[in-house]
Amino acid sequence: MEQREKVFRKLDELNILYEVINHPAAFTIEELNTLGFDAHDDVAKNLFLRDDRGKNHYLVVVQKDKKVDLKKLREQLGSTKLGFASEERLWKYLQLTKGAVTPLGVINDSTCSVVVVFDKDLVNRQRIGVHPNENTSTVFLSFNDLKRVIESYGNKIIYADV
Repeated sequence: MEQREKVFRKLDELNILYEVINHPAAFTIEELNTLGFDAHDDVAKNLFLRDDRGKNHYLVVVQKDKKVDLKKLREQLGSTKLGFASEERLWKYLQLTKGAVTPLGVINDSTCSVVVVFDKDLVNRQRIGVHPNENTSTVFLSFNDLKRVIESYGNKIIYADV
C-alpha cells in the first residue's frame, strides 16, 4: 500500500479532520518554499537524530524556520551527543526516505523505538503541516490530532524548548 494512503486511512479511522496539498517532490524546507509554501508558517521541519551510540533515535518536530541547537536539545533529553541519523536508519526505523521525514512515520515503527520530540512552541497549534510519509504532498492537521496519531501507536513523546 502506498505510504500516504496508509496515513490517510489512519487519520480517517481516528476521525481526524485534515487538508492535503499535493505538490512536486520537495526534499527540504527551501524546496517547499519555492513551491509557494513560504507563506505557510504552519509547516513543520522534521529532523531524524540519533545519539552517539546509535541506541536512541529521536524525531524532532519544530516550526519550519527554527534553528535547532543540538547541544541544548541533548541536555534537555539527557542524551549523549546527537547527530543526524543515516538514510539506512531512517528506513530501518520509520520506512521513510530522505526528504519525507515526518512524525507520521511512527505508523511504520512497529517497535515504538523512535521518540518524538515536539518543540513546545507547536503545542496546541490549530494547524501544522507535515508530509504524509511521502514528500509529494503536505497534510495539515491540528497539533492535538497529530499527537493523538502518535499516541495511538505508543511512541514516547517529549516536549522541549528548541
